[in-house]
Amino acid sequence: MTARHAVPAATLEEMLDDIRRLVECESPSADQGAVTRSADVVSSVGRGRLGTDPDRVVVNGCTHLRWRFGDKPARVLVLGHHDTVWPLGTLDRIPYGVRDGVLRGPGCFDMKTGLVQAFHAIAALGPLEGSADGVTLLITGDEEVGSPTSRALIEREATGCVASLVLEASGPGGALKIGRKGVSTYQIKIVGRAAHAGLEPASGINAAVALAQLIQDVLALASPEHGTTVTPTLARAGTTTNTIPAEGSLAVDARMWDAGEQQRVDHAIRALTPSLLGATLTVEGGPNRPPLQAGSSGDLTSLALQVAAETGITQLSTMSVGGASDGNFTAGVGVPTLDGLGAVGDGAHAAHEHVLVNHIVPRTTLLAALLRRLLQGAG
Repeated sequence: MTARHAVPAATLEEMLDDIRRLVECESPSADQGAVTRSADVVSSVGRGRLGTDPDRVVVNGCTHLRWRFGDKPARVLVLGHHDTVWPLGTLDRIPYGVRDGVLRGPGCFDMKTGLVQAFHAIAALGPLEGSADGVTLLITGDEEVGSPTSRALIEREATGCVASLVLEASGPGGALKIGRKGVSTYQIKIVGRAAHAGLEPASGINAAVALAQLIQDVLALASPEHGTTVTPTLARAGTTTNTIPAEGSLAVDARMWDAGEQQRVDHAIRALTPSLLGATLTVEGGPNRPPLQAGSSGDLTSLALQVAAETGITQLSTMSVGGASDGNFTAGVGVPTLDGLGAVGDGAHAAHEHVLVNHIVPRTTLLAALLRRLLQGAG
């Protein structure tokens, strides 16, 4: 490292200890007790590095953490989440550990290492009563399930900022994420009529048959030329093997690069009709996250690449990905958003999830330098 404002390499051991503490507190999104315990640990680690406690924002039982620095209006939002997809007990199977420069453990890549990088980068700015003036750090507890309780908080904290820096894990090779698809999710229910499958099948209205046609209708809404996918993901019908199914349900995951496609798919799904006479169809759900379009970062991407070169990272790339994050929300309210600033590694949501240790300090240095540059423009 030849970084002008480098985070001292000696802090790596401290950062690894912080990451271990976060990883070893399991935090599956659906378990509010686990998320609350995780919030306690994240608060403790953050307090140790930042010197102050966060605001605890509890919405419908889910705990989110917010640090605000200084008296100036918020200028930069640093964004992350502390919940994971891993169920309690995963640590028994995939324990925390570092071997041959590779860090493993549930949630290490997505995205607890990124949280630690955020703590250390903000601390590296200097005395927080002055140097970090205008920074808000928001760590939510329900990102992995669509951010149902945190979306309004995220959008409120982002509004008026000049940048949102998202500490989600990087793309392959450490790439920053400058574009993400929007996400819409639906639950479609078909109601038919039950009947005995042997005695009088013709008197029934077979919801499973209607569901089979519905799956084909949903698949037809995709648009490969626009990169739009509309995917049936979970289908259910029937109660017993000798009964005409009276009900069926279908979950649908739709992803697209632009808002126009999101609207088109939404209208089309709501216009679907059942193929069998007498069956009824209802649709719940809709757009969950707006697209984070590649151009929404404006000059922020160019600034990040410039700062990366200045801090010794010479091969930083950018990419767009199909997965969504809370960065979609900040981009949706018009804030330039740069995502994927967190850990370098691989295996989000997979058993081989890991972080490359030699990238932790350089990425932290990059974040600190980028924050410094953004705050210097506060005027």
